[in-house]
Amino acid sequence: MKNLSEQEINDRLEALDGWEYHENAIHTAFEFKNFKETFTIMTRIAFEAEKLNHHPDWTNVYNQLHISLSTHDADGVTEKDFKLAGIIDELIG
Repeated sequence: MKNLSEQEINDRLEALDGWEYHENAIHTAFEFKNFKETFTIMTRIAFEAEKLNHHPDWTNVYNQLHISLSTHDADGVTEKDFKLAGIIDELIG
């Protein structure tokens, strides 16, 4: 899979609300009502990530979820990352 250029990444980020590019990955964060709601959405994301065989780097503390996406095999951001980011946004919608 081909890495996207910084310009291509920034162009694609315009279609995603709340996502940023830095440190060779795209990042976002969410705040939910409580831990149960946060863990529920993480589970839904996990099933979709498994279907794509593309897994996020993420952290969770109580109602906070931080997500970073990059394609480790390509050592950068690829279309795979934007596909998963779009799915995440749809799930959280």
